[in-house]
Amino acid sequence: MHVLSPSSSFFLLFTCSFIIFFVIINSPSCLAIAANATRRPRQIFVNYYAKSCPQVEQLIGSITSQQFKEAPVSAPATIRLFFHDCFVEGCDASILIATKPGSKLLAEKDAEENKDLRTEGFDTITRAKALVESKCPGIVSCADILAIAARDFIHLAGGPYYPVKKGRWDGKISMATRVPYNLPYANSTVDQQIKLFSSKGLTIQDLVVLSGAHTIGFAHCKNFLDRLYNYKGTKQADPSIDPRLLKALKMSCPQVGGNVDIMVPFDVTTPFVFDHAYYTNIQSKLGLLSSDQGLFLDPRTKPIVQSFGRDKAKFFQAFSAAMDKMGSIGVKRGRRHGEKRKVCSMHV
Repeated sequence: MHVLSPSSSFFLLFTCSFIIFFVIINSPSCLAIAANATRRPRQIFVNYYAKSCPQVEQLIGSITSQQFKEAPVSAPATIRLFFHDCFVEGCDASILIATKPGSKLLAEKDAEENKDLRTEGFDTITRAKALVESKCPGIVSCADILAIAARDFIHLAGGPYYPVKKGRWDGKISMATRVPYNLPYANSTVDQQIKLFSSKGLTIQDLVVLSGAHTIGFAHCKNFLDRLYNYKGTKQADPSIDPRLLKALKMSCPQVGGNVDIMVPFDVTTPFVFDHAYYTNIQSKLGLLSSDQGLFLDPRTKPIVQSFGRDKAKFFQAFSAAMDKMGSIGVKRGRRHGEKRKVCSMHV
């Protein structure tokens, strides 16, 4: 394991303390810029690199398995990176582009909404790209590497393993100004989420399924502070939060003067395991974000939440299909619309 920085040590200590605290009190014994972004391309398929780079998945897998052992947070970090990439400009690795030094035009990754994306996700793709380039130079896109790495981490964390279609090219456009209206927010209503997902060609079921990725990962206090102290301007807590969870969250996230580095797990029962606990949690008022808890309160999404809460295998099957569908959003093909980067953070 890598030596943790002071902030990382604090984060780990907090996480463990939070989990222990919550387990005790809960124990029975005590992600559309343009219309064409929703079209499903014909030219991506599982065996795209069968002849040009047949070992691509093994190469990427060697990096993801190592990263998962050294820094487990790489899993939710990379999965979130993939979501944020696909929802802005399509699945084209535009999220990986770095802003040019001195430029006033910020790239996607530097948008305010993306500032919380953890470096472990970017580091994973950088390492995987370097290895793949050493074996198959100029062949595999950063966009495909990101899609494969996200799948690997889902499986490493206990989730389903599904085939990843390949053949994406990397995008030529990366603009921070295109981020805000293409991503869901922590306080997004179900109506807003449905509208956003629909603009990407995704259904209400896809929304509920893909939200299940919050079965792993963490959020900063600022993303749910209003739920604790001033829900919808009432100066009261959100009544849909379990009182025991509310107490735990207030202890960790004071209204003022709190540590901005504190992060809380989305899934307070099994935060490091990709399972279906997310759905049972929100049925028990244990959703961390307002956008998550709202899925159980809305009659359009509640039955789907209940269904996945009962059946993990059903969730895994639906999640695999939804990831394939999301991974096909806005795919670029050919030199007119795309590029093959040698370094993922730099345009060709």
